[in-house]
Amino acid sequence: MSATPALTADERATRRERVVAALAAVIDPEIRRPITELDMVGDVDVAADGAVRVTIKLTIVGCPASDRIERDVRDAALGALGTFAARVPAADEPSSPVAVDLTVMSPAERAALTEKLRGGRANRTNPFGPGTLTQVIAISSGKGGVGKSTLTANLAVALAALGRRVGLIDADVHGYSIPGILGMLDADGIAPRPTRVDDLILPPVAHGVKVVSIGMFVPPSADGTPAAVSWRGPMLHRTLSQFITEVYFGDLDVLIVDLPPGTGDVAISFGQLLPNAEVVVVTTPQRAAADVAERSAVVARQTGQRVIGVIENMAGFTAPDGTVIDIFGAGGGAEVATRLSVGQDAPVPVLGSIPLSPALRAAADAGEPVVLADPDDPAARVIREIAERLASRPRDLAGRKLDLSPR
Repeated sequence: MSATPALTADERATRRERVVAALAAVIDPEIRRPITELDMVGDVDVAADGAVRVTIKLTIVGCPASDRIERDVRDAALGALGTFAARVPAADEPSSPVAVDLTVMSPAERAALTEKLRGGRANRTNPFGPGTLTQVIAISSGKGGVGKSTLTANLAVALAALGRRVGLIDADVHGYSIPGILGMLDADGIAPRPTRVDDLILPPVAHGVKVVSIGMFVPPSADGTPAAVSWRGPMLHRTLSQFITEVYFGDLDVLIVDLPPGTGDVAISFGQLLPNAEVVVVTTPQRAAADVAERSAVVARQTGQRVIGVIENMAGFTAPDGTVIDIFGAGGGAEVATRLSVGQDAPVPVLGSIPLSPALRAAADAGEPVVLADPDDPAARVIREIAERLASRPRDLAGRKLDLSPR
């Protein structure tokens, strides 16, 4: 077999350009931006025989996304080389014409990256305060047990499926459950730990949603059970503030916050930190629940937040014979919406009434959002309709500073 002729300098340069261009399509799975934009691509060398060696600079030692990044880089480079004539490897060399070397950014390179990600903002500033273009939606309830967290997780996934860039804060510190509902726990029931790049926290991604929860930071108990968090007001406020200011969500269309039930410390802190947030109240059909649900909305309004709708969960269950059984009563959602509409410029709507669904419960227990696991389930269809309503709401940009500068 005749030897493959050596490439000329121009041919090597052309192949290098093709490979570098292909690497621009490789997205960092945690930061969700191209690795070329993040200055993660080091040397790209093309040998005389056409073999390519790419050096990738990871953000930290032990980066949890290293395997995926290496695979995506190799695939992108192979795709670029596929535009050229097939090359026959020599008998004593690996069959793949692409090698990927993984290194780690220097402290100076990492500092430059964090500065780029902040976009000129000072350290530990609130990117979602008044003036933000991100729609901040808090999901609240007067009491626990109404399915608020399950609904929140499914809404976030449904919005991401609509093409929205979505972040999710599990602010229910004492009763955190979002990582489990989204299937983020490992075989031992432990949530993934976020990656820290200097003073920035990179949230794990599940089903296209960037997620942060206290469950990702507290170690499990000695017997392997989830750790209990028993903190008072100052610690709760500090935790919520860190979630907002230190977690790098990037440019989001929607930030959803799963608030704890009731009107305690977290609800008050959230109102102080994000007074521009819009609030959705979750209740059950039981009319007695209307009084309790209304209280969470009252606290939100006292901090300047606006209630944009009510969701009625656990509505009538449809039996196999078609009979609708109102296990938890009827009319609670409409009752809450009517009460919250008093004194408003516009009435507060019922965004949707979600039927009691065994599939919704089973999917949450299995860590599979029902909007993906069983999209034809009646509850899943209503949740998607609610997501579409929230996504199509017109944004009020009056008084907001746009990120524009004269040229």
